[in-house]
Amino acid sequence: MRLRPERTTDPADGGEPAPPRRVLRRELLLVLALSLGASAVGALISFTGVVTRPGGLSDQAATLNGSRAPGRPWLDLAWQLFGITTELVPVLLVAHLLLREGGAGAASAGPGLRAIGFDARRPRSDLARGAVVAAGIGGAGLLFYLGAHAFGASLTVVPESLPEVWWKFPVLIASAVQNAVLEEVIVVGYLLRRLAQLGWSPGRALAASALLRGSYHLYQGVGGFLGNVAMGVVFVWLYRRWGRVMPLVVAHALIDIVAFTGYAVLAGRVDWLPTA
Repeated sequence: MRLRPERTTDPADGGEPAPPRRVLRRELLLVLALSLGASAVGALISFTGVVTRPGGLSDQAATLNGSRAPGRPWLDLAWQLFGITTELVPVLLVAHLLLREGGAGAASAGPGLRAIGFDARRPRSDLARGAVVAAGIGGAGLLFYLGAHAFGASLTVVPESLPEVWWKFPVLIASAVQNAVLEEVIVVGYLLRRLAQLGWSPGRALAASALLRGSYHLYQGVGGFLGNVAMGVVFVWLYRRWGRVMPLVVAHALIDIVAFTGYAVLAGRVDWLPTA
């Protein structure tokens, strides 16, 4: 007699059966391997190289948005747009995987990314909540970074080193939005949904999401790791409270837009902002 594969139930789907757990595990590992899981491994390798290099962490720099074709602005722009769009491919993959979830419960929750609240159904609420979260976490994050840098626990983070061309600020804004969509859709909405379907407790899932967020920021140093773990805890709590990932995308995008464009305007003009 052939045994039926083990299945689990997604509480967000009103009790409808989800795919077999072994399928969900493989799917989750593949999505992470193609996106932020690979970034976490790369950040660990980068951090290992930094700590084994002569000099302290604060004497070294991590550039987030740099030129890809110095002296060739149109080619540089093409590379920038290529990088931003290809980084969003895992989000499209997640949308496809969520869309394939069967059952009446999944349909009632909304197809694809609507199941995790990534949609435009509540623009005013999402924007308002996101702006409040961005103000609180952005301000606290800046103070934490400056303190960690002063104590030698963080590299000098250079948010941008793009040439002075007409597309500089549009690219920085697009990069910030891409970061927000990629991270919040995968590390909060998708990851928590899949871990719940795999039977993880809320506490274990929160820890996994927060530690993953911190790990792919490890290239910034210990301060970047700890600061992003704390941000991850807050974002998971807010997601569970609101049931939507969109306010977190708004908050993350605003934080990065201010960081990227603010550095472009202030670097070298104020003495409190570390520069490479």
